[in-house]
Amino acid sequence: MNIAIGSDHAAFERKNVLKSRLEELGHTVTDYGAHSEESMDYPAVARPLCEAVAHGEHGMGVLVCGTGVGMSIAANKVRGVRCALCADVTSARLTREHNDANVLAMGARTLGELCAIDILTTFVTTAFSGDERHARRIAMLEL
Repeated sequence: MNIAIGSDHAAFERKNVLKSRLEELGHTVTDYGAHSEESMDYPAVARPLCEAVAHGEHGMGVLVCGTGVGMSIAANKVRGVRCALCADVTSARLTREHNDANVLAMGARTLGELCAIDILTTFVTTAFSGDERHARRIAMLEL
């Protein structure tokens, strides 16, 4: 699967670790930045990444900033994106199974590296359940 990844300056190093993990899992990864630790604005990464996911250019997206909150807010402004801010493996699994989330947001300052890797791995390896009640609820989210 082609997965988009992006971060702000605060999560530049963590993004690179997560990118490597995605590649280890056999995914093609498109990096939307940041490309250094120089200060930058997270919406400048989140919007184009999420627009590309919403238009089917990528199967999923991963966004990382200091807390994950800013990225998740920016992501969910894009129609067709269901971004979940996850801080544990259970949330990552259930948001894929129940919400068919297509973008994962995480915080580099709020999660340890191994925890973030586990969350990412769970998110990208879990499928939507396809259950009718969950599909109905997701449809209700579309504007």
